[in-house]
Amino acid sequence: MIDFIGESESDRRPAPLDCTARMTQDSFGVSAADRPARVTCAAIKFRKRQGATMQRKRNVALDGAMAGLGLVAAIMVIAISPACADDSANIPPALKCAELTGWKMPGSTATVTKAELVPEAPPGTVQPSPPAPATVSVALPPNCRADGVIDQRVGVEGKSYAIGFAVALPDRWNGRFLFQGGGGLNGSIRPPLGYQAAGEVPALARGFAVVSTDSGHQGAVFDASFLKDQEAALNFANASVGKVTMAAKAIVAHYYGQPAKRSYFTGCSTGGREGMLASARYPEQFDGIVAGAPAMRTGNSNIGLAWANAAFSQIAPKDPSGKPEPAKTFSAAERKLITNAILDACDAEDGVKDGLIFDGKACQFDPAVLTCNGDKTDFCLAPPQVDALKKAFAGPKNSRGAQVYPPFPWDSGVAAEGVAIPGILTTGARSPVGPPVWDSIDVDQLEDRVNASGLDRLTNTAYWTNLSSYFGHGGKLLFYHGVSDPWFSALDTVNYYERMAADSGGMELVREKSSRTFLVPGMGHCSSGAALERFDLLSAVVNWVEDGKAPDAVIAAGPAFPGRSRPLCAYPQHAQYKGQGDPDSAVSFECK
Repeated sequence: MIDFIGESESDRRPAPLDCTARMTQDSFGVSAADRPARVTCAAIKFRKRQGATMQRKRNVALDGAMAGLGLVAAIMVIAISPACADDSANIPPALKCAELTGWKMPGSTATVTKAELVPEAPPGTVQPSPPAPATVSVALPPNCRADGVIDQRVGVEGKSYAIGFAVALPDRWNGRFLFQGGGGLNGSIRPPLGYQAAGEVPALARGFAVVSTDSGHQGAVFDASFLKDQEAALNFANASVGKVTMAAKAIVAHYYGQPAKRSYFTGCSTGGREGMLASARYPEQFDGIVAGAPAMRTGNSNIGLAWANAAFSQIAPKDPSGKPEPAKTFSAAERKLITNAILDACDAEDGVKDGLIFDGKACQFDPAVLTCNGDKTDFCLAPPQVDALKKAFAGPKNSRGAQVYPPFPWDSGVAAEGVAIPGILTTGARSPVGPPVWDSIDVDQLEDRVNASGLDRLTNTAYWTNLSSYFGHGGKLLFYHGVSDPWFSALDTVNYYERMAADSGGMELVREKSSRTFLVPGMGHCSSGAALERFDLLSAVVNWVEDGKAPDAVIAAGPAFPGRSRPLCAYPQHAQYKGQGDPDSAVSFECK
């Protein structure tokens, strides 16, 4: 029997909140409405000080559910025990926060410009990624926030540059360090919380020291003007990850009087690329990395979007100026028709029709089934629409027949609306950085341009597959990717994972010892969509690094499907319904 939140196996009496004990908890094994408060060692102590009451009967139900899973329980659950493994989970600062102000890293230009105490933040008051309105749903503990700069200078056109960073140093430290990856073209310091792929409890709430950075320039998320400055471009491409890691670790050691025992990285999109970069260029600096939807070769992914955009534009209605509007290639009714047809063809392959396609490899959707036999109606597609759909999702090939960027998978979220990054059909495959409309496209020319681009070469982390040094010291690397991602095809991440595994001893060895990949049906770019998009890979990677428990699966849930949970199985496996049991419960599924 799995012990949840310290409850005994016999009578489930409340156990003392002893964070030296080993405690595990499923990430989201019950519904969003009935979900227990997510607990970590740091959060337990923090809430105990606040006099909070644990919702134990919900954990009993969760225990019963998870005990029935046909997976290895120690792997299937998302353990939070590493945050409570020993007394290191309660390390107090050796200095006062204000004493960090003005600190300079020996042998470096890194300087702490400001250090201030941050009080406890109640649930729902902190935005992890402003200006997005979403907030952290748990309390954040008091911490010392140290802001600093590295390599401050005046660059091109007299503009001031520096690598800005912020380190959050919790009052009760668990002995771990986490680098929080960025997004877009960076340009701002997001709150150092460690929220990506951490379920509902970010790393800071667990007691991690967390660093965030702007990667060397200041500007809007897709403001590329900094690329005119050589050093700023190089810092964005790769150098800032190493520089910030060294500076932040030095600050952590100085503040607590001892270095971090373990170092982790989590990030998505650009942060996912930075995570790959960390494993390849700085293999000795990290023990565990979680890389989501990595923007690993944006030159090629932009060709993929341009290809789909051009396919839609060629048949799209035109605006008053005569310019195509690819977002209107399919009406709302037609987008729903396409989504329903994809589900009709593929949803039941995982054993249950539930609006999510877990067995994507078995999906054989052909848009031709939607072709109108007679007059055009809202219940069929005109032949040019069918052809455009096939062409767009197939992905671009050059004149030699080589695939320049992988296809986009047929998935339930391809027409997602009402989210920060809508589905590929909803936007007409519009890129966040490229032209809004491609009337035509020359794949060879675009590919040559990408291959000749110094920036694309520097930011491309897809070509480097030799991770022998990182894996050699026990480093673990987890990938995740939303199957409905409209910017980066999930198949590109799968392609890299397979190539990396082949060059690192073979898939069987890599899956056993070093790296796993998790695909999230219905999820868009990094999060959101009609998907089970809340899961805790941070605990999974910590467990693998520190306890040797490789994650066969993690439990996912989400507000789009209240009351539902599913295992996200490590690729190439998928969640398959057992044929009996509650189809809304992860208990009723196995990895096959």
